[in-house]
Amino acid sequence: MKKTFRLVAALMLLVFALPCAFALGGKDNATDNSLEALKARGQFVLGLDDSFPPMGFRNEANEIVGYDIDLAKEVCARLGVKLVVQPIDWAAKEQELNTGKIDCIWNGFTMTPEREQALAFTKPYLDNAQVIVVRADSGIKTVADLKGKKIGLQAGSSAADALDAHPEIKQNVKQVIELKDNLTAFMDLEAKGVDAVVIDMVVGNYNIKTSGKNFVVLSESLASEKYGVGFRRNDKLLRDEVQKILEEMAKDGTVAAISNKWFGADISVIGK
Repeated sequence: MKKTFRLVAALMLLVFALPCAFALGGKDNATDNSLEALKARGQFVLGLDDSFPPMGFRNEANEIVGYDIDLAKEVCARLGVKLVVQPIDWAAKEQELNTGKIDCIWNGFTMTPEREQALAFTKPYLDNAQVIVVRADSGIKTVADLKGKKIGLQAGSSAADALDAHPEIKQNVKQVIELKDNLTAFMDLEAKGVDAVVIDMVVGNYNIKTSGKNFVVLSESLASEKYGVGFRRNDKLLRDEVQKILEEMAKDGTVAAISNKWFGADISVIGK
């Protein structure tokens, strides 16, 4: 009787354990045909915020251009597939990726520990930092001067994470206003709807340089960051192929040429 009871108990444990094992394994145990499927499909769908100059944005002809776009175009040419640029809601970017609407997030996408747990990233391709941009005539010279001021930033961005990591700053400001995109944040800054904008250094410097607006970047940054290309967690073969091509582009001077076009210098960290 005892032996029979033990056998039944063991079988029941096995039955309950199997679904758990599959659940724990999740997507990581699935077959990775990401590269093969993309080549068979013949197109590479890149998800981006199309108002994020100089990484990806619309020019005067309403064409989506930028540093990341030029890199991706060359990667796709070497992959033998067509690049499809797909604007997305940046606040829902991971959902857009995981539901299969896009193949990657490639748009000044900051690598954070949380994102690296959820996605498959390339190695970093560009260094960045979260900085504070203010009007030159605002009287704001240091982070301490933000006390009682309104701060604007893009919803769902790493700027929000950077500010959250500094509660001593956040609790002293009057209000944090989350906006749809960085261009809207800059317009609010110019219109004095906000007193400062937390933004990617690369984007802030580019906007000041090209717009001619009377903005300045405070010398104190909130966080140092790195940009990477994010893929679905199980799409490692596709991720690895893109990484390989980027490194080839760095070796043959293509990356340096693209970087010089947008930044006036080779600021890429690919292969460095």
